[in-house]
Amino acid sequence: MSNSAEQPSGASPGRIRLMIAVFFFVSGFGFFTWGSRIPTIQQELHLNNEQLGIVLFALPIGLMTTLPVTGMLLSRFDSRKVMIIGAVLFNAMLCAIGFATKVWQLVPALFFFGVSRNLLNISVNAQSIGVQALYDRSIIARFHAVWSLAGMSAAALGYVMVSSSISPAWHFLVVGVLLTVMCFYAYPGSLRQRPSPRQRRPWFALPDRSLVKYGMISFASMACEGAMIDWSGIYFREAVHLTPSAATLGYVVYMVAVTLGRLTGDRLANRLGIRTMLTYSGVLIGVGLLTAAFLPYPVTAGFGFVLTGFGVSCVIPLVFSMAGRSSAMSSGSAIAAVSTVGYIGFLIVPPVVGSVAQHAGLPVAVGMLAVFGVLISGLVQLTLDQGLSSAVVGHDPAEPMV
Repeated sequence: MSNSAEQPSGASPGRIRLMIAVFFFVSGFGFFTWGSRIPTIQQELHLNNEQLGIVLFALPIGLMTTLPVTGMLLSRFDSRKVMIIGAVLFNAMLCAIGFATKVWQLVPALFFFGVSRNLLNISVNAQSIGVQALYDRSIIARFHAVWSLAGMSAAALGYVMVSSSISPAWHFLVVGVLLTVMCFYAYPGSLRQRPSPRQRRPWFALPDRSLVKYGMISFASMACEGAMIDWSGIYFREAVHLTPSAATLGYVVYMVAVTLGRLTGDRLANRLGIRTMLTYSGVLIGVGLLTAAFLPYPVTAGFGFVLTGFGVSCVIPLVFSMAGRSSAMSSGSAIAAVSTVGYIGFLIVPPVVGSVAQHAGLPVAVGMLAVFGVLISGLVQLTLDQGLSSAVVGHDPAEPMV
């Protein structure tokens, strides 16, 4: 995507920034609205854990298969047009999920939910790069903080909806309509970006050999994120034995921890350094998941999910920062490649959790995820020990990580 962008007539950088933040909010709120009702939908469709895992597979498949399509669209059209189309489809598919009463209806709805989410997320990030060019200081991290705050708010609303016995159909319909109104309000204030010339590229960019470890760290982190989004509420219902409404708190406490971690992560990374920060992140993930698995009680499991949320919150931004500073590939290509590997983890691990849970129980499945925390900490040491720390050495301690 070209950085050449045209500001809306009479719009200040601050207003443009606010309008793009609205789309980040829509993305986060819509996605976590769906996540907050997964246990309810599982009950309504009478799915066991293995069946649910297979059904959930549809969403990341839609996301992954659309990655190259989105790149092609952004090479031909203004990113703001792709963004508004993706946003409207995203909200429409959220509503469709709520009204699905059969598995054969839910699976395609989830697939196209993933498709539209990818269209929205990549285009809104392209917009954020254009907004960043209007400022002489880093502001991109705050867009991602908005996304996390939206997710936390959606999780809290989900708890209220479950407690009030509001069906996912009405819950999703109201949210989808309101988010669509927000999109049309914010769209005129977005940037007009001329598309970059189309280039021949492989459908899936994989990391350069020197960046494979970054891809593996990304894989481990996003595997845990995907599993927590899909299974945290169900874990509190089935393993911790809480009521359906109270079980939603598992999802809420996890999202609160992720949000707080992202709001404070830049400051901690600047103080501790990226290597130390990532090492601690892996430790928190491992300890948190093992705590929840071995002590499946409300307080201890909740504490474990909080630790896990803090652990995963900053891994991806920090890894992208290191990969983007590598001399092996251009920053954009490196980040895209590492992101692709990460999405594979997001794609395949949550369904595996469902399969393991069906045969060995949810505590065992959640406990097995702790290996990803160990993997993150170990790979950080290997990555930097083998000369890949050049991506970090040049970092200005006063510059926020994005």
